[in-house]
Amino acid sequence: MLQPARTVEIFQKQTEPQHYKAGDVIFREGEPGEIMFGIIEGAVDLVVEKQVVETINAGDVFGEGSLVRVQGTRASTAVAQTDCTLAVMDLKKFLFAVQETPMFALEIMYSLSERLRHFKHPNT
Repeated sequence: MLQPARTVEIFQKQTEPQHYKAGDVIFREGEPGEIMFGIIEGAVDLVVEKQVVETINAGDVFGEGSLVRVQGTRASTAVAQTDCTLAVMDLKKFLFAVQETPMFALEIMYSLSERLRHFKHPNT
């Protein structure tokens, strides 16, 4: 299994990173989404109905749901908790990364699974 840092390293090879200041909105709940993100540096809050439901840190990925659903919309609002450097990946680059490094897809699925597990059982 890939480690989170390796997952973000794969992201970095795909595109130039984006930078956000603390408090910047990266995307909003309900908006269409065409890219996913990997956190190189910093922390991001995921907000649903104006409440922080999760804070994710360097090595984590988010926004992947919009790539795997047809006409995917954002399920949360992502807000930079700190100054952040984010790697970005669109569907074409995602498919290329999966083809070149199949374990990358498993790491993304693991990330989704952990996030779902956290919401079902918040104390685990």
